[in-house]
Amino acid sequence: MISVAEALAHCLALTRVLETETVPLAEASGRVLARAVLAKRDQPPFAASAMDGYAVQGAGVAPGARFTIIGEAPAGHMWQGQIGPGQAVRIFTGAPVPEGADRIIIQEDVTREGDQITLGDRLDEGLHIRPAGGDFRAGHRIEAPRRLSPADIALAASMNHPILPVTRRPNVALIATGDELVQPGEIPAPDQIIASNTYGLKAMIEAEGGHARLLPIARDTPENLEQVLGLAAGADMIVTIGGASVGDHDLVGQVADTMGLERAFYKIAMRPGKPLMAGRLAGSTLVGLPGNPVSSMVCGHIFIIPMLRAFLGLPSGERRRTRARLAVDLPANGPREHYMRAQVTPGADLAEVTPFTSQDSALLTRLSDADALLVRPPDQGALTAGAVVEVVPL
Repeated sequence: MISVAEALAHCLALTRVLETETVPLAEASGRVLARAVLAKRDQPPFAASAMDGYAVQGAGVAPGARFTIIGEAPAGHMWQGQIGPGQAVRIFTGAPVPEGADRIIIQEDVTREGDQITLGDRLDEGLHIRPAGGDFRAGHRIEAPRRLSPADIALAASMNHPILPVTRRPNVALIATGDELVQPGEIPAPDQIIASNTYGLKAMIEAEGGHARLLPIARDTPENLEQVLGLAAGADMIVTIGGASVGDHDLVGQVADTMGLERAFYKIAMRPGKPLMAGRLAGSTLVGLPGNPVSSMVCGHIFIIPMLRAFLGLPSGERRRTRARLAVDLPANGPREHYMRAQVTPGADLAEVTPFTSQDSALLTRLSDADALLVRPPDQGALTAGAVVEVVPL
């Protein structure tokens, strides 16, 4: 068995940054920007009013001062002319500041009678003018790679980009294996269970920016498994669930080998997730996950998500860890790195983490309730409450 770190390094070595494609701006949220984009103009492109009020020359501003209104400047319409001493232009937020004006008097500080305004006794001291280029200048960059947030989309729109270059979504084929499985909604026989892993992994993959295809359940015969694996041709990554252990019916490795699998490793010192396998099959990256629901989902968090990020050109590697204080005593750990389902709560200095009492790899309820994985190194001694430990936020 190899360590989790070694297995992750092998998995990442099986990836490549995918091609670039362009998408409409309205469809780019959550996609990964593949190349930096540059602003095509200043923003704002002119000095603009930051408030509704009156544009004036600041030298004449004083409590009780009077100005004559000579025009109006709504947003989107520049007032043509020049403001002189004692003159004002009614202006609205976002409108270009007229030539000659260097201050906006907010409308709350003004009393208006006809075309005359009188300033109040307590004037707001702000100029309320947004300078040209105050947000960004032409040539400003949105750097890549980055996952585009709603704020990034708004910024790209303001920079006048109707389309954006993004990394193609990784295409992932998901294959559940086993005679014991039926699809959700079907009526299982007394000795069958509902296939859940592929649906959880599909949700995980697509939340991370991939596109997941659910292939038919592969039955426990070499012929059927080979047929279903053939349906995955062309995928960037093939993920099998189950059938990767050492039982007589664990066929994934055997069948994949006959199809030309270039195996990178098999079995890792991890709990849950020992029977993990990875390699390359006919141009696709193949990852064989354990069949137990929690094992496959935990391995998805630790291996599949970093691999997807690598395919997308994002910084990849070990999932981000944080520190927390253990809320309970724990016995010594065994020889495998243990990822314990746990809940995190606020603490005085560090957050507190409480692992669930039962860590059975078949208990999806525990994983659903968990918001973190408590990571215990191999052969770690017993821990007492208050010890500082590492957690992977979920």
